[in-house]
Amino acid sequence: MALRTATLLLMLAASTLALGLELTPAELAGKRLFREGLSSSDAQVSARVGAADMLVPASVVPCASCHGADGLGRAEGGVRPPVLSWQRLVVGQGLRQINGRSYPAYTEASLARAIQEGRDPAGNRLDPIMPRFVLSTADQRNLTAYLKRLADDRDPGLEEHTLRLGTLLPAEGALAASARVVAAVLDDRIAQLNQQGGIHGRQLQLINVDPGPDAASAERALTQLLEQEQVFALISPLAPALDPVLAQRLEQARVPLIGAAPTLSRSPQIFDPLPGLDDQLLSLADYAQGALTLQQVDTRIVYAEPAQLSLAQQLEQQLQRRGWSKVKAEPLSEQAPDAQAVFFLGQAEAFSRLTDQLQQSQRAPYLFATASQVSSQLPWVPEAWSRRVFLAYPFVPGDWTAAGREALSEMRARQGLDGRQGVLQVGAWCAVQLLGDALKQVGRDASREKLIQALESLHDVQTGLTPPLNFGPGRRQGLAGAHVVTVEMPGPVFYPVAVYRPVAEGGTP
Repeated sequence: MALRTATLLLMLAASTLALGLELTPAELAGKRLFREGLSSSDAQVSARVGAADMLVPASVVPCASCHGADGLGRAEGGVRPPVLSWQRLVVGQGLRQINGRSYPAYTEASLARAIQEGRDPAGNRLDPIMPRFVLSTADQRNLTAYLKRLADDRDPGLEEHTLRLGTLLPAEGALAASARVVAAVLDDRIAQLNQQGGIHGRQLQLINVDPGPDAASAERALTQLLEQEQVFALISPLAPALDPVLAQRLEQARVPLIGAAPTLSRSPQIFDPLPGLDDQLLSLADYAQGALTLQQVDTRIVYAEPAQLSLAQQLEQQLQRRGWSKVKAEPLSEQAPDAQAVFFLGQAEAFSRLTDQLQQSQRAPYLFATASQVSSQLPWVPEAWSRRVFLAYPFVPGDWTAAGREALSEMRARQGLDGRQGVLQVGAWCAVQLLGDALKQVGRDASREKLIQALESLHDVQTGLTPPLNFGPGRRQGLAGAHVVTVEMPGPVFYPVAVYRPVAEGGTP
């Protein structure tokens, strides 16, 4: 009978995990307090820290900041916080021995004393590094209720045999062709992983939602992925309309993104294998300064969309710190810029418009842009810019290993792709590799927080298609610079003029 009961309980537990954990309002309030240090009443929660009992907001030192969102604890500063599993805390009868200290199993009352007074069930003082929280009775009750469910609380999108990923790829509009390329690469790479058995016994499932034509539709699509589809992470979206809000939305939802659009602002949730537009443009600037000595000529940073104003101003400040004395950011208008050097921010159609304006005004300044934005218009660039157009490439064929080249060719053959949109192909390819490498490192007991920690720990990642990728606690882009390539017309014919090397904040490396 006992065996039958135990089997039934195990079956019920497995069923609960498969269906996903549903938390009560009290448990949800406790989860917020555990992860964010915020009360369900929105009242200020405080904590005493250190031997001096200094009072600080609990949001500065929430439980999850040391114990982790999963309660398993992580070593930091030579200290490893204990596992906060209710089953572990209350197991056993009588005295327990841990670290040479004896104490009874925890009860709800003794747990409250540990949280609020920093004493274990035997009255021993806990390590003073642990904050002592000032909680109302309701807050303590909610926190205890959540701790009882913590071991079973899994992040959305993580199921027994499936891990759900999401992306945003438009079916129509200017980015539709690029979206089809990204979708083909993601589908192929994920299929290859699944054919190899998935990641720790889980098959990866990709859910693609069309972001639509504008910011409102894109936000609805993102909400669908986060709240209805409940994806575990996002991968390689193409939804520039979300750029102003995506980082904030991901941080609020604690959802990681791998393979970011290059115009996104920095965020702890976002990891990109390739460099952002800012670093690519700075690589161009360093070449223009070192090889072409352009820092004292009239220079314009022309941006095609209002959303690019912030990046244009950031580049302007960076160039000024590098000694560019006559640089100015301005929007693309009907008048051709009157300058000897032009840095361009925008898509291919706007770049074509810029070169038409310059040709009509009989001006031929040096032009600097990223290949990912303008490469599709290069065959129509007027001959006047032969060897006067310089492009930033995160990688060049010289970076490819024989194995990387072969694997990319096989993928292209399976998906009917050619060499066009190569930056998008390699970016999506590397995003899946980073996700797979990090998930394998995390292990079967995965979480979003663990995934972010694993991504941070990736160093010298050999993709076979790029320079080695490196990340870290303060570094979210695998590359921090670009190769510089000039274009000869007619053709176009490409000639590398500067190899990849990381750019420095205040000047050339």
